[in-house]
Amino acid sequence: VQLQASGGGLVQPGGSLRLSCAASGRTFSTYAMGWFRQAPGKEREFVAAVSRSGGPTSYTDSVQGRFTISIDNAANAVYLQMNSLKPEDTAVYYCAARTSSYFSTYARDYGYWGKGTQVTVSS
Repeated sequence: VQLQASGGGLVQPGGSLRLSCAASGRTFSTYAMGWFRQAPGKEREFVAAVSRSGGPTSYTDSVQGRFTISIDNAANAVYLQMNSLKPEDTAVYYCAARTSSYFSTYARDYGYWGKGTQVTVSS
């Protein structure tokens, strides 16, 4: 599967962005999907994940209640709605696919990655 993330940009603190990840290739509905991010000088970290076909989800504590991950199997896409953005959310965001029914919070469990999209939260 090939993944392409988009939707990043510059936003003020408290603002919102919606990231999209378009998938092509093998049947999208067979994958669990995740979003990860990497800030300058830091390790790549887990943000959110969803099991196949929009099943159970998971979020890192720092985004719980502010971010929402969702899947549209008809559109072969996964989304990350980000609200109440904070400067510490600034990072390159990556979408990833895992050939499993269930999500994982570990980057090593994802075999497919898209190019990242930059999110900058600044006034």
